[in-house]
Amino acid sequence: MKPHILIIHRWRDHHAGYADYLDHDLHHVTYICTELATASVPAAASAVSIVAATDRLDLVSAAADGLIERFGRPERIIALNEGDLDTAAELRAHLAVAGDHPDQLAPFRDKLVMAQTVVAGGVAIPEFADAPDTEAVVRFADLHGWPVIVKPRRGTASRDVLRLNSVDDLVQLDRLAPEPRMVQTFCPDQVFHIDGLWTGSELGAWRASRYVNTCMEFAAGDVLGSVEVDDPELLGPLGEFLARACAAFGDEPWVFHMEAFVGHRADGSIRINFLEAGSRVGGAEIPFVWREVHGVDLVEAAVHIQLGRRPIVRSISGQRVGGWLLVPTPVPAPCRITVAELDLPPAEWPYARVIPDVGTVIPKAGGYEHVGARFRFSGAATDDVEKAIRRTAGQLWLECVPSQSDLPVAG
Repeated sequence: MKPHILIIHRWRDHHAGYADYLDHDLHHVTYICTELATASVPAAASAVSIVAATDRLDLVSAAADGLIERFGRPERIIALNEGDLDTAAELRAHLAVAGDHPDQLAPFRDKLVMAQTVVAGGVAIPEFADAPDTEAVVRFADLHGWPVIVKPRRGTASRDVLRLNSVDDLVQLDRLAPEPRMVQTFCPDQVFHIDGLWTGSELGAWRASRYVNTCMEFAAGDVLGSVEVDDPELLGPLGEFLARACAAFGDEPWVFHMEAFVGHRADGSIRINFLEAGSRVGGAEIPFVWREVHGVDLVEAAVHIQLGRRPIVRSISGQRVGGWLLVPTPVPAPCRITVAELDLPPAEWPYARVIPDVGTVIPKAGGYEHVGARFRFSGAATDDVEKAIRRTAGQLWLECVPSQSDLPVAG
């Protein structure tokens, strides 16, 4: 019987070229995915099992049982989206399949374990502590001062991340459903994301990017962008920090999406503090920008690692600077687009655009894919790309209505 490879998949767009990474004739490649994600499943798939949510272990396990009856126990289980990593790890452990199991994944998914891991590796990070209740938050603030950041230990996409400025703000925490959380001192420095490959002993290809706005602001309804930095005086210290942080997680290869605070000390020297790291390709438009601007497919490298193969990532081609922009819908999804206009001359358009047609319904699916509009940029320098991002954000007009209403809302 041909080897069985099971893929947990939730993207509607073509973030991953599975048919290019896996020979679907030599393997039984099966997919467990949402209805939306069937649009990007290769036609050569051996079978597709649809579930309501790929982060529901009970649903995915039941779907896997059906596929196993037909194709046997999988040799490998692949999951690329951050929200599906835990599901895949639990399923691997249950089925005794090689790859990351929950304990191996914990340093990348449990933010408290993650913080403890980097501290043990000598990496700078804002003060932190477990926050099982509001009393723990108050004790931490009494010791380190307000404001503080409280966030889920297993959150994604800035879900339920709170900035608490005083004890009076604890009411915000009381409104949330109970779950394990951690607390950290607030860091006002600029947030960067750094993406690339750790070979197990050294850095492979990598790029550092500065956020335009923040993920927390995007969750609150503002645009979110990112531009790669080309300043060699900044990239040198970032590279040293990155290598130290990657090494703290061990000597196995991994594709990383890391976030860090970058600021300056009083003497003008660069200050870098660890924020978070994921053992995965970054979300939003990052995999597309890497393929289209740099000629490197980080998703392919991630798949090879999950298959137990040595990842091969070519050097980045050229010196082009990439960037991206996400625009949220002006009302929460699900909603229907009534106006979508980009008031720019064609020569100033981003090189890639995902602007919904009028009448399109934006589903309530979460994450960074199902938003109002998405854009990708390329230019000769950081300043050029950042100007294009801000110009595009200022010239896009979206109107939509809630799916159950006919009242237009502009944004």
